[in-house]
Order: sequence, then structure tokens, then C-alpha cells
Amino acid sequence: MIRTRLGVVKEITGNRKGITECLVEMQGETQRAVNYDDLTGPVQPGDEVLLNTTAVYKKLGTGGAHFVMANLSNPEKEAPEEGHIMKLRYSPCQVKIMSVEEPDSPHAAIMQQTDSLEGTPVIIGTLHSMIAPAAAVIKKLGDGRLKVAYLMTDGAALPLALSRMVSELKEKGLVHQTVTCGHAFGGDLEAINIYTGLLACKAVAGVDVIIAAMGPGIVGSGSCYGFTGVEQGEIINAVNILGGKPVAIPRISFADARARHQGISHHTRTALGKIALTKATVTLPKLEPAKMELLLQQAEQSGISQKHDIAIIDAQPTLEALQEYNLQVTTMGRTVEQDREFFLAAGAAGVYVTDILIS
Repeated sequence: MIRTRLGVVKEITGNRKGITECLVEMQGETQRAVNYDDLTGPVQPGDEVLLNTTAVYKKLGTGGAHFVMANLSNPEKEAPEEGHIMKLRYSPCQVKIMSVEEPDSPHAAIMQQTDSLEGTPVIIGTLHSMIAPAAAVIKKLGDGRLKVAYLMTDGAALPLALSRMVSELKEKGLVHQTVTCGHAFGGDLEAINIYTGLLACKAVAGVDVIIAAMGPGIVGSGSCYGFTGVEQGEIINAVNILGGKPVAIPRISFADARARHQGISHHTRTALGKIALTKATVTLPKLEPAKMELLLQQAEQSGISQKHDIAIIDAQPTLEALQEYNLQVTTMGRTVEQDREFFLAAGAAGVYVTDILIS
């Protein structure tokens, strides 16, 4: 199930918190590799490393680089004493974290006392690339007055450190705190599940807005239910159970060549029309009449209109915000210019939430 090879680190090409990017020599070729420093310790040129090469070998979307499984030149690594909750449980990569819920956590008392989001708006996306447009327009229209937390689920990449985008959003003050829940790890705060992750955003991080979405690398298929984005419907249910205000970002595109993703994606139609059992506000960006007509027709036919509140939003400030904060975000390899409606849809949720909080 795992393809492994030995390699030697030749050059360090990049560092950010928790991650080192490098070039490795493997079987006479120089290739890219990623090392998670908290899992396998630091690496330096000359180190012999064991690499998971499966994704690159299979040319998968999660490929592009190998992943260091062990540093054979420095094989022993100590873990801090605090914390006893394990993520990636019962795998060779299981990691120990301090969760907000456990008794030794400095946040245990407030988590014990918190059982409601008290109306906090939660923007719920499916693709990781939805986070930046929503966060950017909240920063712009809120004049920096609104604090935002990013809650990363375990629907895709599990290490938060993999996301260059989240690192950039934090550096630029668009995201103030990160929380990783389920088997996702590496956030400013760690939580056992989506419920305590949401509550940690509210009670511990103390933010005004929560953006909940998976990390990079959604898993999908052509089947109705076979994709990790079904979690959007489940998160809507969780937010309502906890007394929050769910705001769902629909996946919209007129640039994707696949028919199932034209207009409102089949992912959104399934998650919101079938999986979600409780009501959310679904924000649609105001588009040209023909495109708008298709979106409304799809929302009606999928049952989204009957189950949820639809808000049509002028999301143009989203494009201005992305430019203002110099965010070069892409989705499925497409830029803002190539897939404008996707980014407007993500930003529409941010515009809506900012309006209800500021006005």
C-alpha cells in the first residue's frame, strides 16, 4: 500500500512552521520532498531519509513531492511530556497532541463550561481554496475589526503545516487563530472533533467568525456521495446543534470542463440538498442573468432552495480584497481570472457575514 525508497537530502528549499521543503537525490534523480519537522525531526543536507513515494509514482493530486517517513541519519526524536490524545491513531505516524478538552489543558475549564456558539456565524466551505476569499473580504469590509478563526477538518490533508495559504493568511492578519480537529493536527489549538473544534474557536480563540473547511486536497469521484466534501452538510448540522449560524459556500464554476461541476457543483447539490438535515444560509454571488438563472434553477432542482435560505450577494469586493492583500490563490490550478465565479461564491459568504456583524 506504500511505495518507499531511500534518498539523500541535497538542498533545503524552504521552511515554515512545522515543515521543511527540500530536494532529495533518489535513484540518480533530484526530486522534491516534504519533511514534517514535528513528526520526523529536522533534516539537513547529507541526511539519508526514507521516503513515501506513492503519490508521485501514481501521479495523484496529492503528489508533486515525496514525504519523509524517517530521518535515518538522526533516527531518534523525543516528544514533549504534555498531552496524551493521539491523532493518526494506531498508524506508524500517530502523533501526540494536547487537546483543548483534556484535563491537563489550560483550556479545560472553559471548554467544560462552554456548550453553545451563541449565534457565532460559521462559514462552511468544501475546498481549501475557499478560505482566502472569505477571509480577505471580511478583513476588507470589516476594517480589520473582526477576528477570524480557521477550523481545519480532517477531510483532506491532515497536517496544517502543508498549507502555504493559511501561513500567509496568518502573517497578513486575515486569520487570527487556527484549530485542527479530528485527525487533522498542527493548529494553534487541537480538538478531538468538529463540535469541540467549533466551541474552541468561540470560547478559547474568542473570534467573531469561524471559517470551517478541510485542508488542501479534497478527495472526490464521479459518484453522488463519494467525496469528502459531504462533510459540509454534517458541519451545518453541528453548527445548528451548537446554536451557531451556518453560512454555506456553494462550489460554483463556469470554467470547469466537467459537466458535474458546471454552475453549482454536484458536490454542493449533494451536501446541501441531501446531507444537511438542518437549515443554513446559502450565499450566491450576483452574476450575469443567464448564469444567475442556471444557479437558481439548480438550487431549486436539488432541493437547496426548499431546505435553506438563499441570499444573493454582490461579491465584487472579494476580487478587490484578493488584490489588495496580494493573495495569489488558485483552485484546481485555475486563477481568479480563469475561474472568477468560484472566488466570488467564496467571497459572497464573507460579505454576508460581515454585513450582519457590522451593520
